Amino acid sequence: MTRFAPGKPARSPKALMPTLSPLSPGATIGILGGGQLGRMTALAAAQLGYRSHIYCPEADAPATQVTSLTSIADYRDEAALADFAKAVDVVTYEFENVPFIAAETLARLVPVHPGPEVLRICQNRLREKDFCRSADVPTTRFAAVRGAQDLHDRVAEFGRPCVLKTAELGYDGKGQVAIERDTDLDAAWAKVAEAAATAGAVLESFVDFRLEISVIVARGLDGARQTYVPVENQHKNHILDQTIVPARVSEKVADKAEGIARHLAEEIGLAGLLAIEMFVTADSQVLVNEMAPRPHNSGHWTLDAAVTSQFEQLVRAIAGLPLGAPDRLTDAVMKNLLGEEAAAAQAAWSDPNEKLHLYGKVEARPGRKMGHTTKLIRR
Repeated sequence: MTRFAPGKPARSPKALMPTLSPLSPGATIGILGGGQLGRMTALAAAQLGYRSHIYCPEADAPATQVTSLTSIADYRDEAALADFAKAVDVVTYEFENVPFIAAETLARLVPVHPGPEVLRICQNRLREKDFCRSADVPTTRFAAVRGAQDLHDRVAEFGRPCVLKTAELGYDGKGQVAIERDTDLDAAWAKVAEAAATAGAVLESFVDFRLEISVIVARGLDGARQTYVPVENQHKNHILDQTIVPARVSEKVADKAEGIARHLAEEIGLAGLLAIEMFVTADSQVLVNEMAPRPHNSGHWTLDAAVTSQFEQLVRAIAGLPLGAPDRLTDAVMKNLLGEEAAAAQAAWSDPNEKLHLYGKVEARPGRKMGHTTKLIRR
């Protein structure tokens, strides 16, 4: 099978970081994005002796509250990006919708991990699925959709139900339209037409899955890989509600999912973290749904219930340090706190087996992720 050339990694792990020493304590890690993932990455970096410099357009973003080094500028501001590059030793992302031009510009000036090409693949559902296909990794059936008539043709081919998604910028259920038995296809296309005008859209077959799982894999600059145990994700209104650790799957399915994660990390040439969401079907097939080249909401449990948190692991990977042990210390359930739920959850401070993490956000809008709790389940 023809390989997806842009994502094909160097076959020698040394090609990622030839004979360079790990970052010294006191070095500065640049983080594109100011959200809670950047906040927790910066805190992990501090524990390892590193400074963090946050680059984002918003003042008083969660990540900017935990470091004195910030650049508040547009992601397409070339002069600001150049100044940022001079101030840091390596750059990473805390969300994958950073404009590709920002990563590409910075990569000419300073090491960027994961590399810009990894970001480019993961930003677009079509490129992502084409990459998985090229790596012999199964996904749900899919096809590009370029207009209303194209949608009619593909739905006739796929059958109903199915799902129409924008190729880019969709998350937490945004940019998605379920195609049911009575769905008006012209109206469905109208809902995504503006977003699809530049990046296109994708139609996916409906997957009658038993559960959704995710696996986070780390790959260091030396090519070493570590995977966290597969976890089970449960959603409400298309937003992750809770993560059950470990996922309630057989050992065979868990091994298959971790194998897929390690394989994709190698094939894409990862340096850093890659979170992979997967469907497990009734007959125990494992299908890749989406990838994110950064820490992931479903990995927050690692802060309290793993030897090495996903945030420390990211810092280790991009700094050239040995990867930490991903072992689970205890079973756990991570619960997202949306909107006003964060205020009510403060009772968790009195429970020794429940850990509360708040993200420093002031405005508690409906659906906004304000924090999370992790319930430790000791056996």
